[in-house]
Amino acid sequence: MTQRTLRAVGLSALIGGSVTAALLAGSASAGADAFVRLPGGTAKGEGIQIVRSEESARVSASMAANGVSRTTWVSGQITLYAPNLKPAKAGPSVGAAGETTLPGSNGTATNGAAATLSTGYIIGCQVNIKGLQGGLSGSLTPTAPSLSGTLTVPLAAGDVTFVVLNTKNIEKAGTYHLGYDDAQIDVQNCGGYAQARAFTTIETTGEVHQKVNLYGKPFSIG
Repeated sequence: MTQRTLRAVGLSALIGGSVTAALLAGSASAGADAFVRLPGGTAKGEGIQIVRSEESARVSASMAANGVSRTTWVSGQITLYAPNLKPAKAGPSVGAAGETTLPGSNGTATNGAAATLSTGYIIGCQVNIKGLQGGLSGSLTPTAPSLSGTLTVPLAAGDVTFVVLNTKNIEKAGTYHLGYDDAQIDVQNCGGYAQARAFTTIETTGEVHQKVNLYGKPFSIG
């Protein structure tokens, strides 16, 4: 083999290796997680205020590449300012009744405490929830008010589901915090576009009953 031939073979191998590396890099970036930083917000009622900050989402496609499932890890901080609440103890929890039973409830319910603070996400499959103001019809996926484990949400086309991440009973006046960091939500059986939007609800009891909702900015989950 001549020196010119050897040089040509070496150049061919170098080009082939570069193309392979570029293809691998392209595959890695195509399957990379998408990080979404979301704006904070504030909602006020009579003598109460909710503030959401540090909200973000990290969205991943299914490792099975089946097109009907995806995973998102969500984080956020909720602060409740309630300096004028009249004290009231919480009774036994009856759980959430859900939007279908109680339209406009955001899937949350009080149990006699001075106030109940709930936070979670509204998830829709092939549904535009950008203009949501409250009271969507849908079913609440039963979940414990805990950040442990993975919350699995089965969604068919046209479904909208309220997923509660955590709930806190407020029994007296004060300032309260509720946070979640990389809480994992798996969306299954959605064969098309899916979207999510954070919600936080504070509901008071007593003579002045009020329900204040704070919604976040919608974001795509694939």
